[in-house]
Amino acid sequence: MVLIKEYRICMPLTVEEYKIGQLYMIARHSLEQSDDGEGVEVIENKECFDPEHGKGQYTEKRIHLSSRLPYWLQAVCPKVFYVIEKGWNYYPYTVTEYTCSFIPKLHIRILTRFEDNAGTSENCLNLPEETLANRIVDHVDIAFEEPSEKHYKKEEDPKFFKSRITGRGPLVEGWRQTDEPMMCSYKLVEASFEVWGLQTRVEDFIQKCIRDVLLLGHRQAFAWIDEWHGMSIDDVRMYEKDKQTEANDKLRQSLPPALATDKAQETT
Repeated sequence: MVLIKEYRICMPLTVEEYKIGQLYMIARHSLEQSDDGEGVEVIENKECFDPEHGKGQYTEKRIHLSSRLPYWLQAVCPKVFYVIEKGWNYYPYTVTEYTCSFIPKLHIRILTRFEDNAGTSENCLNLPEETLANRIVDHVDIAFEEPSEKHYKKEEDPKFFKSRITGRGPLVEGWRQTDEPMMCSYKLVEASFEVWGLQTRVEDFIQKCIRDVLLLGHRQAFAWIDEWHGMSIDDVRMYEKDKQTEANDKLRQSLPPALATDKAQETT
């Protein structure tokens, strides 16, 4: 059975504010994580349209992460290893999929909806009864759960951070019940790796990695609020474009020469 988890991550923001904050956070985070031949490379970023959800933004990325895999996965993966991310952003609803040509049985699908509440909607993604029965709901607390020591920064800790522009923060015990404004990211993650003997281990590992990224990213989106608050959608799209170019260049410079040449040709 495929492991299905629904993460609920509350933020002291409105859904409208987070539309800007999310784009800023992803662009900046991707640049910061791109180093030593690993990180996020943007292949495509363009407008798209869906009959049900309307106009949106489609992105395709390569996530290079060979040395970040556990040793038991590194043993069977090539030295240069990446996952393909495809995303359809119809804010406040998004769909994200992850695949890997080297591991065809690996598939991750994330459905997301953002709502102005404290994680109290029981089925905002309109899931069928079978999925509801199998999902595990996991509330992620950006203030009182901490990322790994490698990624922890006191200036990005919501327990200590106070926004000079909005006056929000620091977040204290019970903040999700008392603070205003309040929104929640509802993320349903289906991780599938149907290989006998490895399925449970790999699916658990994937879910843990995704949870770690969600915790760190949402903490940063709040801690960086003074950088992005007041930006227009055009402002943040320009920022996103600039950071994507920087991240691609940074990643390309640290890749093996042959692969870097191939990637340079793909972008011309």
